Amino acid sequence: MDASAIRANITGALRNGVGAPVILVLILSLVIVPMPPMALDLFFTFNIAISLSVLMVVIYSPRPMDFSAFPSVLLITTLFRLGLNIASTRVILLEGQNGTQAAGKVIDAFGDFVIGGNYAVGIIIFSILVIINFMVVTKGAGRVSEVTARFTLDAMPGKQMAIDADLNAGMLTQEEARERREEVVSEADFYGSMDGASKFVRGDAVAGIIILFLNLIGGLIIGVGQHDLTFAVAVEYYTLLTIGDGLVAQIPSLLLSVAAAIMVTRVSKQGDMGGQVVAQISRDPRALGVTAGVIGAMGLAPGMPVLPFFFLAGLAGFAAFKAVKKQQIQASTDLAALPQGEEAVSPEMRELSWDDVPPVDIVGLEVGYRLIPLVDKNQGGQLMQRIKGVRKKISQEVGFLIQPVHIRDNLDLSPNAYRITILGVPSGEAEIYPDKELAINPGRVFGDLQGVKTIDPAFGLEATWIPADQRDHAQTLGYTVVDPSTVIATHLSQLIQSHAHELLGHEEVQQLLDMLSKSAPKLVENLTPGILPIGTVLKVLQNLLEEEVPIRDMRSIAETMAELGTKSQDPGVLTEGVRVTLGRSIIQNIYGMAPELSVVTLEPNLEQILHQSLQAGGEDGGGIEPGLAERLLTSLQQTAEQQEIAGDVTVLLVTTQVRRWLARFVKHTAHQIHVLAYNEIPESKKIKVVANIGQ
Repeated sequence: MDASAIRANITGALRNGVGAPVILVLILSLVIVPMPPMALDLFFTFNIAISLSVLMVVIYSPRPMDFSAFPSVLLITTLFRLGLNIASTRVILLEGQNGTQAAGKVIDAFGDFVIGGNYAVGIIIFSILVIINFMVVTKGAGRVSEVTARFTLDAMPGKQMAIDADLNAGMLTQEEARERREEVVSEADFYGSMDGASKFVRGDAVAGIIILFLNLIGGLIIGVGQHDLTFAVAVEYYTLLTIGDGLVAQIPSLLLSVAAAIMVTRVSKQGDMGGQVVAQISRDPRALGVTAGVIGAMGLAPGMPVLPFFFLAGLAGFAAFKAVKKQQIQASTDLAALPQGEEAVSPEMRELSWDDVPPVDIVGLEVGYRLIPLVDKNQGGQLMQRIKGVRKKISQEVGFLIQPVHIRDNLDLSPNAYRITILGVPSGEAEIYPDKELAINPGRVFGDLQGVKTIDPAFGLEATWIPADQRDHAQTLGYTVVDPSTVIATHLSQLIQSHAHELLGHEEVQQLLDMLSKSAPKLVENLTPGILPIGTVLKVLQNLLEEEVPIRDMRSIAETMAELGTKSQDPGVLTEGVRVTLGRSIIQNIYGMAPELSVVTLEPNLEQILHQSLQAGGEDGGGIEPGLAERLLTSLQQTAEQQEIAGDVTVLLVTTQVRRWLARFVKHTAHQIHVLAYNEIPESKKIKVVANIGQ
């Protein structure tokens, strides 16, 4: 069987889940079965190779989580190395009287070549390796693992809330949000496992010291007492064998300890460690230039070796020069990428045209000059992509395509401010800090944060602008932490949703009808312009959106309008009829899958008075007594507040005749109140009256 076939068999065994049991059986055999020196050479070489492979994988992994099996690998390699120590100890104690090659050529090479055959030097080198491994690398890595695991676990709730905030803002799909949640859980599991795995590495270092003394003392006793060696010969043989065995075990142990330390000190960003280090060190050429100057000056000091200092100063200076040239090339490339303008023409010489009358932006975003990097992809800005996600999410929710957001800078704004316009009218603005992150108080936190106090522009919650390095600490305290791009995207999402009815126009309605005609051509042909003009259809759809009723089910909406349009073309009447058809969807959006609906009702006398007043004064409510309207509003607000404290939504159930006026009446109250008609409730739902409001 050739090497390729053997490699294929090994790879197939690992993929089939046989690899781990085979390795565990191999470790057990090392402990129980005596190994010949040739087998020890093979296993020691394999131990060094696997340690180097693990170290290289750690260095070149883009993120720590890309090598999530590392804790298990660390445990298995540690057990394998301890099994090798037991096997080599057995051979040293049984065959050590035959000379320094009794335990194989690898141990002999480490005892002869690495330490020059001088066991005193070997003991010192071994002691240094153990001190470095045990006191520096392993101890530091263990402490970092412990702290990282604790803070990762504490920050999990805040990270989950941040994912939910991104999902609600439309920057994540359901699939992406699920993957992010799984990644947060996996990250906590990984660092928790690393905390435990670092204890194995530390224990391995301690075991190496103990095994060294046991081999040395046991070898001297066996060599002198059983094999009649002189004390000097026994010391030479067993000391060199023991030191060689210790070195050949400690070097792979040190490599794995370094790998563990690198893994737990890595920042969770894309890119291998070498690329991150080079990119960050060479980011500012001044640092390399100053280093070159200082090293060169030190080489001129009396007694200093000139050649190494000048050589390193030259390398640092050359690296600084290359970094400067790279920045200049990048700057010239960016400049060349800018669009070339046409020949300038004096404004006084150019005739006016319709181009001088700019159209009104359907949805606009104006930013101060310090916020421009947030929308510039060349500077790493993510806002454009997030706004695209907001548009996609809202379009799927409301049922029509939201117009693109026109983004431009506005020097009239303060440098850190932004403004959102709907149909050219400013609808929201706020000031943010692009170099900080916003920690939002969701209602229950476990401490205060130092930073700039503010109010979340989207939902009016208390918030604090904090440095980015305090993100994990804030999430540990229960805050929802979002970056500046998310703040703008969430605010934009909230405003678009509340103004969706204004964004729907004739063009959008025609697109909806064209799409519906592909599956129901006869329905669209009969509806418009045969039964209803497109303007009436538009008004009905706007009424639905104004009351936060999605228009995704365009087929049901069109069928209802086609049926009722032969009797009335009043948009208000048609809207109420469509709401009855969409009753199940409306109830689903408010209550979810709850079988019982908790509602608030009006006393029959009060409802009759409202009905008569609306008939007398029109649908604008002009015939309703102001005092009665004020008492009704106060009672509704008090009831809504009680429902909110109890964690329930507030739904006012009334007759069809007064529903529309009451919906407009309570629209801008402090507490959200849904107003439904009796005939909008599906027959499968049970109703529970929690409050009855009278005069």
